Formats: sequence, C-alpha cells, structure tokens
Amino acid sequence: MESYLGNFEVKPKGSSEEVLQKWRNLCGVVKNPKRRFRFTANLSKRMEAANMRQTNQEKLRIAVLVSKAAIQFIKGVTPSEYVVPDEVKAAGFQICAEELGSIVEGHDIKKLNSHGGVNGIAEKLSASIPSGLSTTDNNLLSKRQEIYGINEFAETEARSFWVFVWESLQDMTLMILGICAVMSLIVGIAMEGWPKGAHDGLGIVASIMLVVFVTATSDYRQSLQFRDLDKEKKKITIQVTRDGYRQKMSIYQLLPGDIVHLGIGDQVPADGLFVSGFSVLIDESSLTGESEPVMVNAENPFLLSGTKVQDGSCKMIVTTVGMRTQWGKLLATLSEGGDDETPLQVKLNGVATLIGKIGLFFAIVTFTVLVNGLLTRKWREGTHWNWSGEEALEMLEYFAVAVTIVVVAVPEGLPLAVTLSLAFAMKKMMNDKALVRHLAACETMGSATSICSDKTGTLTTNHMTVVKSCVCMDVKEVDDGPAESSSLPDSALKLLLQSIFNNTGGEVVINKEGKREILGSPTETALLEFGLSLGGDPQAEKQACKLIKVEPFNSTKKRMGVVLELPDGGLRAHTKGASEIILAACDKVVSSTGEVVPLDEKLTNHLKDTIEQFASEALRTLCLAYMELENGFSPNNPIPAAGYTCVGIVGIKDPVRPGVKESVAICRSAGITVRMVTGDNINTAKAIARECGILTDDGIAIEGPDFREKKLEELHDLIPKIQVMARSSPLDKHTLVKHLRTTFNEVVAVTGDGTNDAPALHEADIGLAMGIAGTEVAKESADVIILDDNFSTIVTVAKWGRSVYINIQKFVQFQLTVNVVALIVNFSSACLTGNAPLTAVQLLWVNMIMDTLGALALATEPPTDELMKLSPVGRHGNFISNVMWRNILGQSIYQFIVIWILQGKGNSIFGLEDSDSGLTLNTLIFNSFVFCQIFNEISSRNMEKINVFKGILENYVFVAVIACTVFFQCIIVEFLGTFANTTPLSSSQWFFCICIGFLGMPVAAVLKLIPV
Repeated sequence: MESYLGNFEVKPKGSSEEVLQKWRNLCGVVKNPKRRFRFTANLSKRMEAANMRQTNQEKLRIAVLVSKAAIQFIKGVTPSEYVVPDEVKAAGFQICAEELGSIVEGHDIKKLNSHGGVNGIAEKLSASIPSGLSTTDNNLLSKRQEIYGINEFAETEARSFWVFVWESLQDMTLMILGICAVMSLIVGIAMEGWPKGAHDGLGIVASIMLVVFVTATSDYRQSLQFRDLDKEKKKITIQVTRDGYRQKMSIYQLLPGDIVHLGIGDQVPADGLFVSGFSVLIDESSLTGESEPVMVNAENPFLLSGTKVQDGSCKMIVTTVGMRTQWGKLLATLSEGGDDETPLQVKLNGVATLIGKIGLFFAIVTFTVLVNGLLTRKWREGTHWNWSGEEALEMLEYFAVAVTIVVVAVPEGLPLAVTLSLAFAMKKMMNDKALVRHLAACETMGSATSICSDKTGTLTTNHMTVVKSCVCMDVKEVDDGPAESSSLPDSALKLLLQSIFNNTGGEVVINKEGKREILGSPTETALLEFGLSLGGDPQAEKQACKLIKVEPFNSTKKRMGVVLELPDGGLRAHTKGASEIILAACDKVVSSTGEVVPLDEKLTNHLKDTIEQFASEALRTLCLAYMELENGFSPNNPIPAAGYTCVGIVGIKDPVRPGVKESVAICRSAGITVRMVTGDNINTAKAIARECGILTDDGIAIEGPDFREKKLEELHDLIPKIQVMARSSPLDKHTLVKHLRTTFNEVVAVTGDGTNDAPALHEADIGLAMGIAGTEVAKESADVIILDDNFSTIVTVAKWGRSVYINIQKFVQFQLTVNVVALIVNFSSACLTGNAPLTAVQLLWVNMIMDTLGALALATEPPTDELMKLSPVGRHGNFISNVMWRNILGQSIYQFIVIWILQGKGNSIFGLEDSDSGLTLNTLIFNSFVFCQIFNEISSRNMEKINVFKGILENYVFVAVIACTVFFQCIIVEFLGTFANTTPLSSSQWFFCICIGFLGMPVAAVLKLIPV
C-alpha cells in the first residue's frame, strides 16, 4: 500500500500549487470534497494573492520612476493646491486619509514636499515626532480613529454551525440514501399506510440526520480551535513612542501619527514615512515579490506595511493603517488561502481513495448478486412481469445496502482524523507554550531525528549580567556598586562609558511610573546595566556626541559599530563584538594608567588568556574598542575594520535554564541527537554544552570558519560526530542542516531567532522560532513558535508530534478493521445467502462509530512519557506498519469467523424457531458486531502492549465516547426496532453479545505476542 500511495509527491512544506492540485484530482472517489478539503489550502485564492503581488510590483516600479522624474521638476513646478475636507478640519487635522495613502503608496516625493515633508505631515496629523501621539484627549483619539481608521485587517466571517450541517449533507452517498429513504416512504405508505409503512424510510432519514449532526458538531469544534490559533499567530507587538514614553504595543493599536521604532527583523506594521535612522534596508518581497532589498532614507522615506527590515534601524511615523494599505488588501485575499495538506493527510486521502474504489466494486457486486437472487426467484415463480410493493421495497433495501457499503467502505474519517488530531494537539501545545503555524510541523516533529539548537535564550535563560571585566588590563569581579569606577583612570572610564552608551542597540528610558527602564536585547541590557553601575549618565553621554553612522550588529560580521562626532569636532569610531574578532582588529590597548600603548605579544597573550578564562567559566565574552578617525571620513564610507584600541573585555553570565539537562537526556533516549549551533566563543559553547549534557566524550566541537573549509568527503565523516558548532554564521547553520537532511536522510528541527536564521529555518523539516527573542522575519519563516524560548518546550513539541502520529495509526488500525469486516460480511452474505445481515440504518450507525466517534476517541489521546522511549520514525518509516497489519488482519479474521458462525449456526445455538427468528438472529449479529468494535477500540489504545487500560480514565473523551456508544446501542436494539430492523434481546443474549465482543481483547493480546 505504501508503494502505491507514494505520497503523491507532496512534501511536508513548500509543495507547488501544481502538485497539490494533481493529488487532489487523483482522489477519484471523494464522497464529500467540501468536507475532505475544508481545512486545506484554497489554491484559487493563492493564485489571486500571487497576481495581486505582481500588480503591486508593477505599481511600485511605476511609482518609483514617476517620483524620480518628479524630483527633477519640483523646483520648477508649483504643486496643485490641496483642499482639506471639512470633516477632517472639524476633527482637528489638516490632511485626509486618501491623501496620506496616495503619498506613501505612490512614492510621491513631490506631494510629500508640498505638505512640508515628514515634519509637515506630523504637524497636520496633530502629532509630535519627539513625543509621539498624545492620548490624554479621548475625544481627539476617537476622531483620529474615525477619520483614519484602525490598524486591523478584514477577516473572513466565522462560519456558523448550520454551514457545517449543510456541508455534511452534501456527501454524495448520504444524498443517494436520502433519495432511497424518500422512495421507501412513498412505497411503504402506499402499501401499508401511515405510520407502519414509514418505519424503514424514517429509520434511514433519522440515521442520516444523526450522522450529519455528529459530523457537523465535530467539524465546527475543529474550526473554532483553528480560529483561536489564528488569533494567536497574529499577536505582534512593536516599540512605539506615545505620550512621550517608549512602550511596547500591539500593532493593532497603532494610529496615524504614532512614532514606531523599527530594528532588524521587524515587520513594518503600517504604511509610514522614515523619520530618522541608519543603514535601513527593506525587504518588500512579501508585498511585491521583488527579492532585491530597498534602501530607505530621507531621500526615499516611504515604508510599506507588511515589508520587513533586513538591516539597520529607524523611527517612522505612521500615515496609513488597516485596510487602506496594500498589505491589508493582500491579507484579505490570503486569509482564505488555508494551509498546505500535511503528508499524513495526503497519505490517508490515498488510503481512503484506494479503499473507496474497492468498496465501490464490492457494493456494485453485492447489489448485482442481491438483485439477481430476487429476479431468479421471481423467474422460477413465473411472476417476473408482476411486481408488488413489497418487492419494490426489497429492491430499494438492496440498493440502500449497496450504497451504505460505500458509506462504510470509504474511510472518509481517515484524512479528517488527521485534522482532528492536529487541531487537538495544536490547542494543547498552545497551553504548553508552543504555537504551531503550519499543520504539517505537528506530525513532522514526531519523526524528528536531530535538533540543532541555539544556545542563547534557548538552552540558557537569556537573563544576562556582566559578572567579570578586564578594563585597563585589570581583571575584576563586577558587583552592584560603583566601586570599580573609582579604581579606573578617568580617561579610560570616559572612553568605556562613551562606548557603552553610544555603541548600543538598546536604550535607557524613563517609563510612565517615572522609573528607569532598559530596552533592548539581553546582551545590550547587561552592558547598559554595567555602564549604569559604573555611574554613567546615558542621556549626558548621548547628548555630548553626535551620531554620524551606525552599523548594527550582524551575525555574519559578529560586531557592531558607530561613528561619533566629538564636542571638539573630531571623529571617533567605537566597535564591539566577538572578543577574538575585535581583539584581532586592535593594535593598541588602554593600559592600567589609562594611557594608550601598542599591543605587543605579552599584552595580547594576557588578553587572550583572559578571554579563555572567562569562556571556560561559561561566560559570554565581548570586547569593546575605539579608534580616532580622520576628518575626511564620510558617512557613506564603511566603518574601518582594523586599527582599533582595545578598551576592555566583559564576561556576561547567562545561566543554563532549569530542566535543560533532563530534556537533552530525554531526547537522547528517544533517539534524537541534539546539537548546539551558536555564534559564541568555542570555550563558552563547550562549557555550556557539557553543563547541558549535549557534548559527550566522543563528540566534536568545531568552529564555523573551520567547518566552512572542510571538503565534502571530510564533512561526510565529521557531521555525525559534531555536537557543538561555535562562532557559526547563518550560512554554516544552513549548510549543516542541508547535509543532515540530504546526505544523512535525517528529519531535522532547527531553532532560530534572528533575521539571518530564516534560510536555515526554511531548509529544516521543522523550523522553530523563538517567541520572545525572535524577530518577526524568523517567526514568519518558522513552522512552530516556541513562546517561552525554552528548550524543554521543544521536547514537548516532539512528544506531541509523536502522539499525533501514533494516535492516527491507532485510529487507522481501528477503522480499517471495521472496514474489512463490514465489507466482507455483507458481501459474502449477499453472495451466499441472498440477503445482507446488516441493514442500511445499522451500517450508518457502524459508520458513525468508526468515523467521527472513533476519531474523537483515539485521535485525541494525550501523550505519555513512554513515547519518548521509542525510536523516531525517521524520513522513510512506513505509516501503516507490519504491527498494524498484524492487528488488523488478526481482529478481522476473529470477527468474521464469529459473525459467520452466528449466521450459519445462530438459530440452532440460541434455539430460534419462531417466525421472528431471522430478525432476532440479525439483531444478535448486529449487536455482536458493534460490541466487537467497542472492545477493539479499547484494544487499539496501544498497538504493541497488552495493558490497554493504563491511563484510560485520564482520557475523558475516550471514556465518554465508549459510554455514549454503549448507551445508544442499547437504545437502538431495545427501543428503535421498527426503524433499525432490530428486536429486543433477552439478558442472556445481551450477555452473549458482550462476551463475543470482549473475547476480541484476549485475541488482540495474543496477536501482540506474535513478532513481526
């Protein structure tokens, strides 16, 4: 079966639209395409979105050309007078939303200048560039929202429960059965009158409605879960200056006039204009499909919503929000795009299609045999030209049985069980601090064989503090007091504080409560706290110098730098970054007396030993340096890479997270290899890796530059042994992941937080982005977002992934058993005896037990710790395993033998001799068959272990489903006989049916002892 399915060439992620469409077309027997493909990608909407991107690209290209041409004529042409609409004036503003939109979307520099540039726009929006919007006047705030709108995007309306009922009714086989029921009602009432003649028809109608409502309820609940998850995915916060304070705010609260702070990896939250910043490169591919980044500065100040900051940092003023932006219009289209099919959905759709074709063949043969029996009988009696109402009803019943065989045979629940299980797992994982962005990641994580993890913030707490320093060649422990500053020469202290407070991506601000607050990454926060402990004044340091150029931290260069204009007019560059890289760029050092001296071999070795000593204590080391620049330096020139004077080295402590060592041990026992990939010093990385249990005696720790120089043959021997990669670039991470996936066929999960991690996250089977430290670019490239940045959560995701995979295997085993038995029983009975023991109503009930209720019971089992003691499935594991085939065939043979014996010898076993003996026997067969399924459902809880009752009471859904099934079975047999073709049974007959079902459990236990 696996070879037949061949996965239809659908990949876990990144499949083309053509491939997705091809496999959908291959699913020939689809009872209800609306239901089967409901939670999958709407391919036509995707094409619509792609066309919209192309249109945007053309619009922007034309706008840029027009604006360039306009610049040349600005001085010579007087702009047409803009008239402010009355309602805008009345609200207290001087520019309308349409005018703002046309400026930014049209890249209209001429129009912008006619409004007084960025400052003029801020004034017309009643906003202040230094302090942002004021929210003290609620009336003005509400008018602002009324005139310019809010930063929210139109969403598709939630579908009501009745829509799901309607879609469930569109099942082709149920529609045919409905027609049968109507015909049965007409013929029955004409023959036997009301209500007796209506029983068979009403029985089928009631069964159809029960199936429809149970199915719709299940699907509706799933849709609500997906909607909740979508809301979580859209939670994005951004740094904003409002009411004079810098604060974190949801992007959906932004209004025109807000001042937004953007950094590398941020998503531009609304259309706006550049206010100030350095080296800003914007990736507009999400909006226009254009891969080349765009430089944004005072000459080209236009920022479009939905684009990403690839490099640099800046402040922008918001001009257009929500559905007035191109991004808003594009999102409205994409919101209906859906998610790609997962490999399991594809595989199980294939199984459903294959079995559906077999079922259709059996249904046709069964109907032919039954009709042939009726015609033969009539021919013998010589009444083949005369048809009574009873015979017409008999013919209808045969047709209904044939259609119902198709209903039971097509395991429609298989692909939908995947969706149900994934929706359940995603909801639960959300509670465990993991947000799944792509359905396929849930199941792929269960097959993971390798995890490449970051160190900072994932294995460590990301709460950093400077605990050691080496300034003026003097190594000291750092305490909380200002004692250290007093022992430093004034000139050295001044240089150090100037470097800390100016060469930083963080900021010291006063919050609403009037308290000092440090904003920025944990590393920047630690350095700024160190500067404050030395008695530094951040505002005074910043005001004393003018910032000329900024090169933000880059994970490839592993350094950041600034150029300052000093009060005396001179220029000074400051740099900081990876200690050995910055130290290699230095040729001088600040001595213990505060003087600048040449960096000779003795001093270099002292500093290198200090770095190694800090690193061996698991400290993150940073080196700070400066150089005086010639006055001829231009902001367009790059900051020099060498010729610096070393100011000092700091050792930053970032403790290992509690529970990481245990989580790594769990991964090892589960057959998952954990590798640390970090940009830190190799000694720091090795110390942390040993503490976490990642680096073992037979493992290798390697630096990125060394890894890059290895030949392909060397890598083949080296990669399986690598446990730590230090000083790695994003390209190294990408190369490692690619080799693990292609050369070694591993299923790889990768963690990432930076913009440059996006290629590795894309390349990996499962990309895991950090929710706290991660940039928006990293999150968008990821499949799962780890909301607490904790490695232990990654292990939880792996456990849930395995749980999904195994739960679906259990359900498939259970459903295929019911399929096989129901199919063979009705077919063989029709061929050999001329009638089918299971009627249409009974088969519909069995279909519901095995479809919706079975999926609810087995596909929602919570994970156990035992799962992490199994070996991973890997990339090429068979989904329908030999263990499953053994259980399916063993149970099917047992059930078939029991039912066949009952059918052949049932009358003599139970002494049934009265006129209703046939009805009683068929009721016994139906009851025994249902109880066989109930006990088989319990046996399916564990496919290999005999004890299937472990933890059964903890799964309330399972217990409830079994209890409901038993309760309704009693109702059907005892009270609904006229509709379901049953008759009440005696207590001994009930006991016999339950025993027949229960005996399936010892049979299942014996089967599990057979090795496969």
